[in-house]
Amino acid sequence: MLDINGGELVVLVVLAVLLIGPERLPRYAAQLGALVRRGKVMLTDAKSRVDAELGPEFKDVDWSKLDPRQYDPRRIVRDALLDDTPAPSNGRATATAAATATGSASALGATNSPSTGAPAPFDDEAT
Repeated sequence: MLDINGGELVVLVVLAVLLIGPERLPRYAAQLGALVRRGKVMLTDAKSRVDAELGPEFKDVDWSKLDPRQYDPRRIVRDALLDDTPAPSNGRATATAAATATGSASALGATNSPSTGAPAPFDDEAT
């Protein structure tokens, strides 16, 4: 969280002793300890209030799965690309794709002609 190593901590303590002075340092250390204790009490109180408000059905929720730090776009794309479920295909989309692949305007017109009674082509990606 703070990412302070031992050497940096020693430098901070020495600076605190020099700037605050040895006569006021114990009082400030006691105030810091009281602040940390009060923060811990407030945190546990807030957690118990949230648990009481949400009720017992939210005790089983795994909140770590909802952590945004676990979002990895590379993994999501890889999982989507390696998904083995076949895409649903209907006859209309296959006929339209085959007519477009041939490049023939007459084949495309015959497939999508309203006079044949077939429904108009539907673009899945447009909606």
